[in-house]
Amino acid sequence: MAAKSRNRAAKPAGRTARSSAKLLSGGNPQISKGYGDKPVQAYIDAIPDWKQLIARRIDEVVTRAVPDVRKAVKYNSPLYGATGRDDWFLSVHCFKRYLKIAFFRGAALEPTPAGESKQKHVRYLDIHEHDLLDKRQLSKWAKQASQLPGEHL
Repeated sequence: MAAKSRNRAAKPAGRTARSSAKLLSGGNPQISKGYGDKPVQAYIDAIPDWKQLIARRIDEVVTRAVPDVRKAVKYNSPLYGATGRDDWFLSVHCFKRYLKIAFFRGAALEPTPAGESKQKHVRYLDIHEHDLLDKRQLSKWAKQASQLPGEHL
């Protein structure tokens, strides 16, 4: 009997972070800082609309390209880093009309991602609703970026 009453008090099945996460201005989910895959998946689950599917694909591509990738959520953005280091090579941020991938040493990638930054080494890839995600190119960039010095955040 005790087990049944504990189950009744548990969170209902099917409830996701999306239902409890606050969206900040611009549509970015507010997710608590955390390390590992779980907070990154909570962030992705909380992304609204079509951007959630794209964010999931980005996560899958980066995870395949860099099999020992480290993950975290800091500053309300998923971060990806190489194992054995304390820096980050890539982040994702959700805006109202697009997703932004930041390559912290993107200026050194071949070919260089098109989105320029005020920061000398950073390059961006913005993905809008009807854009095609070039998974092959993203995979190449993730592999390259994981081998470069990253950003300490």
